[in-house]
Amino acid sequence: MTEKVQNEYNQSAIQVLEGLEPVRKRPGMYIGSTDVKGLHHLVTEIVDNSIDEAVAGYCTHIEVVLHEDGSCSVTDNGRGIPTGIIPKENKSAVEVVLTKLHAGGKFGGGGYKISGGLHGVGLSVVNALSEMLEIHVRQNGKVYHQVYHRGIPDAPLAEIGAADDTGTCIRFLPDPRIFETTEFQYDRMRLRLRELAYLNKGLRISIEDKREGHERAESFCYEGGIMHFVEHLNKSKERILPSIVYFEEMCNDMIAEIALQYNTGYEEVIYTFANNINTEEGGSHLDGFKAALTRVINDYGQKSKTLKENEKLSGEDVREGLTAVISVKLPEPQFEGQTKTKLGNSEMRAFVSRVVTEKLSEYLEENPKAAKELITKAVSAQRAREAARKAREAFRKGVMESTTLPGKLADCTDTDPMNCEIFLVEGDSAGGTAKQGRDRQFQAILPLRGKILNVEKARMHRILDNEEIKAMIKAFGCGFKDEFDISKLRYDRIICMTDADVDGSHIRILLLTFFFRFMRPLVEEGHIYIAQPPLYKATRGKEVRYLYSDEELKEYQASLNGANYELQRYKGLGEMNAVQLYETTMDPETRTLLRVTVKDAEEADEIFSLLMGEHPELRRAFIEENAKLVKELDI
Repeated sequence: MTEKVQNEYNQSAIQVLEGLEPVRKRPGMYIGSTDVKGLHHLVTEIVDNSIDEAVAGYCTHIEVVLHEDGSCSVTDNGRGIPTGIIPKENKSAVEVVLTKLHAGGKFGGGGYKISGGLHGVGLSVVNALSEMLEIHVRQNGKVYHQVYHRGIPDAPLAEIGAADDTGTCIRFLPDPRIFETTEFQYDRMRLRLRELAYLNKGLRISIEDKREGHERAESFCYEGGIMHFVEHLNKSKERILPSIVYFEEMCNDMIAEIALQYNTGYEEVIYTFANNINTEEGGSHLDGFKAALTRVINDYGQKSKTLKENEKLSGEDVREGLTAVISVKLPEPQFEGQTKTKLGNSEMRAFVSRVVTEKLSEYLEENPKAAKELITKAVSAQRAREAARKAREAFRKGVMESTTLPGKLADCTDTDPMNCEIFLVEGDSAGGTAKQGRDRQFQAILPLRGKILNVEKARMHRILDNEEIKAMIKAFGCGFKDEFDISKLRYDRIICMTDADVDGSHIRILLLTFFFRFMRPLVEEGHIYIAQPPLYKATRGKEVRYLYSDEELKEYQASLNGANYELQRYKGLGEMNAVQLYETTMDPETRTLLRVTVKDAEEADEIFSLLMGEHPELRRAFIEENAKLVKELDI
């Protein structure tokens, strides 16, 4: 009989983490993750403090700089973090803010009425997770300075010179012991900073990259605020309303700003923010907006006799083709979850609803021609929705509930989705070659005939009637739109394999538009890839080299020192035999696949609207400039 060893669990097993130790021990609890997203969250935390100064009326310029040594600095011209000594702590206010969790001017002490950095942990968390942090405060005609290493001050805050203005500059170097990567991404940061400039009209936000080989700088300032945001979102779309509808109102320290405009498209695009935080899951402000919008348009339609008696438009109908930005600011925001993605304040629902009801009713009364156009579009959307409902039912019965797979699909034998991949191949000829060359164990082939339907410019019933789209939805097995269920996906990798020319590029973009609009999680979770077929085959004696770009060809030619060789340029996949296609483009050991990722939903939406929208000349220019799309399509 073995003796059971009991681990003692008593007071000695209880560990108390002091100061900033909890942050370094469990960084994910404070910044979400230690990957590239968590790294950039550090910058956001500092910028949010400067934004709070701007909202309070004390800051007009924020400057973000990426330095050569890998550090990042954020400088503002606000009032500067208080530098006086806090008696209870016997330390400067600067040091308390940088070393104590939940210390700041956001807890009812008169610092800020409205704040985006809700929990007061921002600066201390950045300090805790930085290898080095340096702060300069300009205040009371003096410059104060302090340096920290991994959250511990080298010395107390010290006066080092004179200042003729006020503000704060924080420069920090992320700790490589904490983060998977410490390299900042300029593009990721510029998108958030531009968004903040839209949300805070008149505030100038600059970003500069000083790193060698990456040098560039931009500055954002929008006097029209979110009106410019809507204008930007709609720039590649054909607009219905002649101008952007905008209204702003304040009540009991709550502010609501709303800008909207309709276009001829079928998608609704609504961005919502609370205290400059992107509330991706919506919440009370969005609920109030939607309810009021539907009610106001229905009431006006009945009153103006534009709608038939008892005819009622749904919320979906009145929001078709709508682009809107809703930005609210309030003293005590309640966000559902630590990630702050859904606003919970019930008073904001009533406030936004009242503002939209009053202001939009007034706009419709004063602009009867525009009002009639909106209602006509909504009625058209209602009819299309009914046609789409019937098409969905027919699609569900004919496609989704059927157990048979598409006839042209050559499926793989493995039934574990994690092992499997499907190639979407342009044309029956290339499809036939791919079927012969593939590894049947884990590779499936679905040939697509020509260019699939442009879903950006088609209504649902037409989309669901398209044979190529039906074949893809059936083959993937996970549904689409609201009925999408990624757990039913039959293939871990969906690979677009088209010719490396302008037509092939167009087909890829059509496919990516379909995935983004109808199966967005496939893109967001990294299941979509682009295959890279070779452009050239170079033969020199018995040696064969496949070259994937003109740059590779030039390098190869340079390495030959004038020696003779034969060169074949592939115009399409069909020019390769099955063995060549497998070796160059399909073999996991030798191929190159490019994963499609979404860096920013707004930027992706803009790209697809531009490429697939009402302006074919913009699409052609983009495709010709990026004909091969051989870089990772990071949208």
